[in-house]
Amino acid sequence: MRAIFLDKDGTLVDDVPYNAEPRRITLCSGAGAALRLLARLDYRFFIISNQDGIAHGYFGEDAMGCIERRLADLLFREQLMLDGFYYCPHHPAGKVAPYAVACTCRKPMPGMLQRAAREHGIDLRASWMVGDILHDVEAGNRAGCRTLLIDKGNETEWQLGPHRVPTRIAADLYAAAVMIVRHDEDRQ
Repeated sequence: MRAIFLDKDGTLVDDVPYNAEPRRITLCSGAGAALRLLARLDYRFFIISNQDGIAHGYFGEDAMGCIERRLADLLFREQLMLDGFYYCPHHPAGKVAPYAVACTCRKPMPGMLQRAAREHGIDLRASWMVGDILHDVEAGNRAGCRTLLIDKGNETEWQLGPHRVPTRIAADLYAAAVMIVRHDEDRQ
């Protein structure tokens, strides 16, 4: 199985910081068309999201079920299916004791991608991690995926390193999908 691992906020959906209100979650412009293009190539879709608002006490972990259902509904309306939803509730500087820890699932670590690969039989080398900051890129590279940075201006640090160089850079999710399609065509 090949997967497109998608960061949630700023990549798949409009970025509203620490938003746990499902009605406020909307797909980024062109996201439906982008994912339909990739679905034709038999890619499966997985959300990979840091949700440290849980560790900071902004919302409870129970909010994640509502968010997952909202995302699945938004994709269903686009004639698409969400194959998995993975989130990291941790942050070392969090205020909620069980979640105020360092972990291997929080991006830039690859734990969520590796877990999804184990649970779903995903070929990481044939998959892509798509996100709007270099932590997304690093997580994908560490997991062995190809990576695509959507450069919307959300990356503020630009600290480059051996795992923080994307395979490709695009302006939005639709342009990213076109690049992935072309990459696949060039390899055939």
